Amino acid sequence: LLRRSTPLHSREHAPLKTLIPAAALPATAMDTGVPALPLNPVIAAMFRHLGLDPAEVEGFLSYTHYALPEPPVTADARLFALLPGDSVDRLSRLPDALLGNIVSRIPVKDAARTAALSRRWRGVWRSAPLVLVDSHVHPAGTAYAQRVTCAVSRVLAAHPGPFRCVHLTESPLLAGWLQIVAGKGIQELVLVNRPWPLEIFLPSTFLGMETLTRLYLGLWVFPVTADLPRATCFPNLLELGLCNVIMKSISDLDFILDRSPVLETLCLEGEMFEHCIRLVSQSLRRVQIIGCWVEEIFVVDAPCLERLIQSGGWSPEDHDGNRTKVKIGHAPKLHMLGYLELDPGHVLEVGNTIIKAGARVSPSTMVPSVGILALEVRFGVRNHAKMVPNVLRCFPNVETLHIKVKSPKLLLSSVCAMVLSVADELHVHLTDQIFSLRKPIGPLAS
Repeated sequence: LLRRSTPLHSREHAPLKTLIPAAALPATAMDTGVPALPLNPVIAAMFRHLGLDPAEVEGFLSYTHYALPEPPVTADARLFALLPGDSVDRLSRLPDALLGNIVSRIPVKDAARTAALSRRWRGVWRSAPLVLVDSHVHPAGTAYAQRVTCAVSRVLAAHPGPFRCVHLTESPLLAGWLQIVAGKGIQELVLVNRPWPLEIFLPSTFLGMETLTRLYLGLWVFPVTADLPRATCFPNLLELGLCNVIMKSISDLDFILDRSPVLETLCLEGEMFEHCIRLVSQSLRRVQIIGCWVEEIFVVDAPCLERLIQSGGWSPEDHDGNRTKVKIGHAPKLHMLGYLELDPGHVLEVGNTIIKAGARVSPSTMVPSVGILALEVRFGVRNHAKMVPNVLRCFPNVETLHIKVKSPKLLLSSVCAMVLSVADELHVHLTDQIFSLRKPIGPLAS
C-alpha cells in the first residue's frame, strides 16, 4: 500500500535548519528500504558551513528522491550496432518513424552517438523525442556537477524538442534551463531543486505547459497562483507529484486540481499546509499523501476516486498529539483506504458523523464501496483498541483488512480476538507485524 511512511514534520518555511525534521531523520537512517543519496563533497561542505550535518541532510534528500518515478530508460544496458557474426546493417533500413522510436528509448548520450553511425542516422536524434536524464550524461567523479551542467546545457541547446521525458534531479539547476525547458514540448518532467536552500520559486511559466502528462517537483517554493491568468491550465496532465514543495496557500493546490481536468494521480510527500486539503476533482482516481503537515484531508467531491493512501500525517496544531483528520464526503468509487490511525487524536468523519468508540453506526456513516482497508492500531491502549469495531462497521463490504500493530509485544491471539469479535469469518496471517485479514465471501458481520 505504501512506498514509505516516515513522517516529515516539525517544518517551518523560513530557516533552513527547520526544513530538516530532526525527529524524522533517525528513522530515515534506519529504514533500509530507502537507498541513501550520497552528497558530493562540495555540497556536503556547503551544508557544514550552514551548520547542518551532511549525513542528516542526505537522509532527508533520500526520501525526496525515493518518491520520484524512475526514468523510462536505463544507462546500464549495453548496446550493439550489429549482432555477432552479422555484417548486414538492417536497422538503417527501417523507416524514419521506427528509427526515431528507437532513439527516443535510449539514454541521451547514446541517442546523440547514433548520428555517427551513418549518413542515414545523422538527423534522426534531432527529430526524435528524447529522454534527458542528467545522471546519464556524465559519470560521477571529480567536478561531477560542473560537467553534468555543461552536458545538459549542450543537449538543451542542440535539440529543438519535443522531449519525451526530462529528469533533472542531480545537478545544480541554471535559471536559463527553466525557461528553455518550458518551451521544449515536454511530456514527462521531474525537477528537483539542487542544491539548497529552498528559496527558489518555481517559474510561473511551468504552470502553462500544455504538453505535460506527468510532473514531479521536489524542494521548490510553489508560485503564487493568485497572480496567474485564469486561462492557465494543464489540459493533458495525468500525474502530479509534489515532494517537499512549499505552498504559501492551500488555494494553490485547489488551483492546480481545478486546472487539471484529466488528472488521475496525485502524490504529496512532506508538504506543509496551513489548514485543509480539499479534494474536488471529477477525474482523480489515486491520491497518496505521505508525511504531510495538514489539519484535515477532506474528500469533498471525487466521483472517480478509487484509492486514498495517507500515512504519517501531522496536524499543524499538534500540541496534544493530534493527527491529521480524514473526512469522507462524496467518493462513491473509493475502494482502497488507509492507513487510518485509531487513537483519540485521529479523527475519521464519514458524512457529518465523527467515528469513535461507542458511536452509533447508520447507513449515512457507511462507505460500502471500500473493499481494502488499512488500519494502524495501538492495541495495548484500551481506548484505541475500542475504536476497531465501530470503524469496521463503517466499511461493511471490506474483503481485505491490513492492520499495522503499534504494540508488537502483544500476542497474536489477543489482537485477533478483538477483530474477530466483529468479523468471525476472517482468516488471519501475520507478516512483519502487519496483519492481512481476508474474508472469502460475504460482507463483514455487523
